[in-house]
Amino acid sequence: MERRTIGAAALEVGAVGLGCMPMSWAYTASRQDGESSLRAVHAALDSGVTLLDTADMYGPFTNELLVGRALKERRSEAFVSTKCGLLVGEQHVVANGRPGYVRRACDTSLRRLQTDVIDLYQLHRVDPEVPLEETWGAMAELVSVGKVRSLGLCAVGARANRRGGASGRTGIHSVTLSQLRRAQQVFPVSCVQAELSVWSTEALDALLPWCSARGVGFMAAMPLGNGFLSGTLRPGEGFEPDDVRARHPRFTAEMMAANQPIVVGLRRIGERHGATPAQVALAWVLAQGAGVVPVPGTKREHWARENAGAAELRLTDEDMAEIAALPQALGSWD
Repeated sequence: MERRTIGAAALEVGAVGLGCMPMSWAYTASRQDGESSLRAVHAALDSGVTLLDTADMYGPFTNELLVGRALKERRSEAFVSTKCGLLVGEQHVVANGRPGYVRRACDTSLRRLQTDVIDLYQLHRVDPEVPLEETWGAMAELVSVGKVRSLGLCAVGARANRRGGASGRTGIHSVTLSQLRRAQQVFPVSCVQAELSVWSTEALDALLPWCSARGVGFMAAMPLGNGFLSGTLRPGEGFEPDDVRARHPRFTAEMMAANQPIVVGLRRIGERHGATPAQVALAWVLAQGAGVVPVPGTKREHWARENAGAAELRLTDEDMAEIAALPQALGSWD
């Protein structure tokens, strides 16, 4: 698989990554299948994927344990990205950017992941009660002592604090460009993680150009639009109660039916290349810049292999123009 460079630390990763969150958080978490998830991780690695994206809050904690188990014999093949900065309670998810917490969180993540170093350590959210410089400075110390190789910020964008698994969030805010600049003055930002897909393109306006101009890597979250762009979801089929899409305005039967023309267009392009709609959607993300790495999430071996195959698809100018002409997605994304 083609390799891409992650930011200031000049660390190379496979062009397509693997988002591990669905293995234990937000998507039918009550029906977790550890063995299936392990097979998905191994299938991704076998296909040339190296970047595995997890977080301590997924589960919480079980996702890192699973990734650590999967990499026990294959750590050298993987680029491990995990996150700190969010605490999961019974009713709320709250931000915590206190330096002491950051240090403890890193140590416990290292133990769960069964590794001596985290390749990319991301701040999951900014704590409004703690100056970002203090949080980022504590994370920079982790690099200096060899526990972490590079740093990133997650959930950058205007909508980042209004979606997700738990309700009743307290003190959770998205990262702004101003905060990115402040962090950059303390220690180099190697990577930014934010949503980018065919039906969510806001990052193209300012954020991705900011990253590209500074050599900052861009990890594209939800590149398949929470699974919709794969073409495998059918309007009216519904979701399990613990699936975040069950409460999502864009995943009502009405909105899913209204947005089908987007999938139809992706499928039409894919048929010209012998590719699936999901692969076309991922190839579009890859075409947005040499530093962009999509991290589609899955817990199934089949989808892990299919997603990795998108790295081999090269869209033509005609394909890109056709995607640009697809209808705008309907339905609130809040």
